Amino acid sequence: MLFSELSASSCKGSTPATQDSVTTPNDSNVTVVRNSRSYLALGDSYTIGESIAQAGRYPTQAAQLVSAMGVVSIPAVHYIAVTGWTTADLQNAIARQHLADTFDIVTLLIGVNDQYQGVDTGTYAIRFKELLQTSIVLARNNKAHVIVLSIPDYGVTPFGGGNANISTQIDIFNSINKRITTSFGVAYLNVTTMSRAAASDNTLLAPDGLHYSAKEYGMWADTLSKMIQVALK
Repeated sequence: MLFSELSASSCKGSTPATQDSVTTPNDSNVTVVRNSRSYLALGDSYTIGESIAQAGRYPTQAAQLVSAMGVVSIPAVHYIAVTGWTTADLQNAIARQHLADTFDIVTLLIGVNDQYQGVDTGTYAIRFKELLQTSIVLARNNKAHVIVLSIPDYGVTPFGGGNANISTQIDIFNSINKRITTSFGVAYLNVTTMSRAAASDNTLLAPDGLHYSAKEYGMWADTLSKMIQVALK
């Protein structure tokens, strides 16, 4: 996530603005097994795990949990996610990738930078719908293999300062993405409620006081992994 207006030290971290995708650690050493499945994670800094190690990202943790269940294996996660991206940025990045492959699972979490940068809700709705349609195409036109995650509430973080107005705006954006997701019959995971636990638990925050820790992402991954397992049965 966040935010293109912030300083490089507080926001961009080690993720360069020109980077469109990152693979999970040790992907070059992965042994692909017969029941392996592919996973594409689309998003912004929440997806890429700004300010934490790669292993702590929620898609990486979810993939490991799914693999540990023994039904299928997700040996790697392909990421199209960069800190500061809006829906428009993500759309442009996907177009630049010219993806030749489709994926068994696609997750989508996007919108916090639209809210932060003052993108109007009507424009967000249009772009989110287009991204969801693209996600379904990338999931081999199988909507059952797409999962949308809600936007976390950075208003509860030290950066957000407990600003109730931020939380209200996040709820509005989430009402939009949930309505659209539901209309397409796609699974929706509410991580916003879980993210608000950081208001009283600093261990759920990344060192930058804005993003989330591997512990917080682990909570998301626990539920997400179960949803992925159901989708891949």
